[in-house]
Amino acid sequence: MLTLPEKVLFLLLALASLYFGGQGFYRVYRAIRRGKPEDRFDRLPERVGRAIWLVLTQKTVFKRRPLVSFLHALVFYGFVYYLLVNLVDLLEGYFPIHTRGGAWNLFNLLADLLTFGILVGILGLMARRYLVAPRDFTWNPQVPLHERVRQGIPKDSAIVGAFITFHVGSRLLSKASALAQEGPDPFQPVASALSAWLSALSPETLVFLEHFFWWGALGSILLFIPYFPRSKHIHLFMAPINLALYKEKPGALLPVNFEEESERFGAERLEDFSFKRILDAYSCIMCNRCQEACPAYTTGKALSPAAILISERYELNEILPAFAEGKESPRPLMDFALNEEALWACTTCMACVEVCPVGNEPMLHVLDVRRAKVLMEGEFPQELQNAFRGMERSGNPWGIGQGKRLDWAEGLSVPTVDEKPNPEVLYWVGCAPSYDPRAQKIARAMAELLNRAGVDWAVLGTKEKCTGDAARRAGNEYLFFQLATENVETLNAVSPKLIVTTCPHCFHTIGNEYKDFGGEYRVVHHTEFLAELVRSGRLKVRPEAKEVVFHDPCYLGRHNGVYEAPREVLKAGFRLTEPPRSREKSFCCGAGGAQFWKEEEPGAMRVSENRYKELKATGAEVIATGCPFCMAMMNVEVAQDEKPLEVKDVAELLLEALEA
Repeated sequence: MLTLPEKVLFLLLALASLYFGGQGFYRVYRAIRRGKPEDRFDRLPERVGRAIWLVLTQKTVFKRRPLVSFLHALVFYGFVYYLLVNLVDLLEGYFPIHTRGGAWNLFNLLADLLTFGILVGILGLMARRYLVAPRDFTWNPQVPLHERVRQGIPKDSAIVGAFITFHVGSRLLSKASALAQEGPDPFQPVASALSAWLSALSPETLVFLEHFFWWGALGSILLFIPYFPRSKHIHLFMAPINLALYKEKPGALLPVNFEEESERFGAERLEDFSFKRILDAYSCIMCNRCQEACPAYTTGKALSPAAILISERYELNEILPAFAEGKESPRPLMDFALNEEALWACTTCMACVEVCPVGNEPMLHVLDVRRAKVLMEGEFPQELQNAFRGMERSGNPWGIGQGKRLDWAEGLSVPTVDEKPNPEVLYWVGCAPSYDPRAQKIARAMAELLNRAGVDWAVLGTKEKCTGDAARRAGNEYLFFQLATENVETLNAVSPKLIVTTCPHCFHTIGNEYKDFGGEYRVVHHTEFLAELVRSGRLKVRPEAKEVVFHDPCYLGRHNGVYEAPREVLKAGFRLTEPPRSREKSFCCGAGGAQFWKEEEPGAMRVSENRYKELKATGAEVIATGCPFCMAMMNVEVAQDEKPLEVKDVAELLLEALEA
């Protein structure tokens, strides 16, 4: 098809395009490599296989927004096949190959149908962005953004959309022009239908159009490649890598190495992040799904997980040549990616991580900056000072003496490890059930249930201290290190066979994070243990008439995947109903990320208010919880409700439903 001068010209353009595009990709690679090392390469074959599966099935994309996900899938599957299509078209331009009939029929049919699918998908997505313009593409005025984001995203989306439309449309018109000369092909139905409109043109015109649109299809690729590294389209390469490097427990934080001779802890600037955080910024598709799921943003606060990653990406694009060469970034993250309100509004619920279709972890970006604020600058909300002081001096954020940690057990048979050194079950009570008057009823219910079931159990008593969860999520890694080290020493001396926790935060911290401090334990949440006692017949339940709605705690559900156990317990004795947002889509209570110990950032409403209204709207009589902090947050709303619901822990409800 091509003349010799055209072949030479195309080859020269291809070399120039690959040179400038390759230079851009290499800079991106060097920018990512500037991030601190992080062990994400274990079980590499398994990781790669999982990533390929997720990409090919589009499983993570279809979690939300089914129509938009379908349109995206049309573009994705079409473009995967277009790797072959473009190669064949290139060969057809350089060599006398006639790709029609025989073995080419299946190839042509798929190419034709997927061409149509790509055009439907991209035009649908473009119409949604520019004509429908839903709230997905906006931010509330409180959200801090890089100065180039508001104008940059529409421009970038227009360039990418125009490229895809022109590239694929040109290929379709080139084939339609060829079919107008040769006659329709049943294996190219879309191009054949279009060829009928072109058949009235002269043979010379059709030859010209076939030729022109061949250049349009493949030439547009050469024009786009140098822009590729700066566009959001780079997620085509970065997202599969990001999905392969995904952590099994993204919410389990890695410890700070205080023995390193480092002047920086946490992240003040882009180069302070791990390489995975920088990869997150390049993987982001800017779909704002994380923002849509974020409880802080949903309730009108300044935090948008999407805005953080998008702002980081735009800053990287601005400084890329110098940053890739190793020069210090010109300004701290707090100057362009987030502000104080956004920083401290995060509840660490992990909704942003769970919903992200490309494996990003925005929550960890926030926590890295919190670490820098606390450890490097000593800056944090003043209300947290009391909680920090209480954990440091008294072993609990309430600041109540350790001598009172067993007061909740007054009048009950509660053995300690001093009295029973080798129990089958160590019940880790936690700070809230030890000191908070309302939460103490959960611990008392658990003690009665364990005794009724004949479990061989004990508690640490005054040896138990706060796990340090709130300190760690607030960025005070040094305080967490102190508490974790002391607790691991205590637990290793006891060497428990099984630890049962009431609080999901304790469950998560002991089970997932203490292993970095030498503590490897088998840990289950109390709802899991109670479900087993009911299943085995050690606790016999009589049916109750009450209708209950279960609120999934973030640290039990999204962080650790425990959804069925609490429901199994409740279904044994009650009528269970589900709120619209449940399981992995559950909405946060607002207590996590150390929010319980400070004032909530200003917004349209409290996070707990949003959740309580949803739970009440189900018509249930009782809100069932599996976390003492969730219970406390729901009770804040109960106190302001004229017709409040009861709020009870799963353990309390099970005790009510036991046979006499």
